[in-house]
Amino acid sequence: MLNSRYQACIEACSNCAMACETCAASCLREDDVKMMARCIELDRDCADICAMAACLMTRDSAYAAAFCKLCAEVCRACAEECGKHEAEHCRQCAEACRRCAQECERMAA
Repeated sequence: MLNSRYQACIEACSNCAMACETCAASCLREDDVKMMARCIELDRDCADICAMAACLMTRDSAYAAAFCKLCAEVCRACAEECGKHEAEHCRQCAEACRRCAQECERMAA
């Protein structure tokens, strides 16, 4: 059974990972993919880091809090980059990243 103190953060990380994967895939279908390169890079990094953070919390790893601190940092960077673009997938990703960053900061505290 999952530790209830992790539940909100695990859900935020999982949702963020999915939003980032969706955003990256959608960015690749944009007319000017080159303009979206940094967004795609951060989406991919953020998705992977969020997924790993969720795994570490799920198994109650001693490294979960430290990893959540990194996850929050990457989520903030991704949210900032996505915020530069008008696409709906970028807006949704930025929102998910901000929520995840908040939950991860709580976890890391």
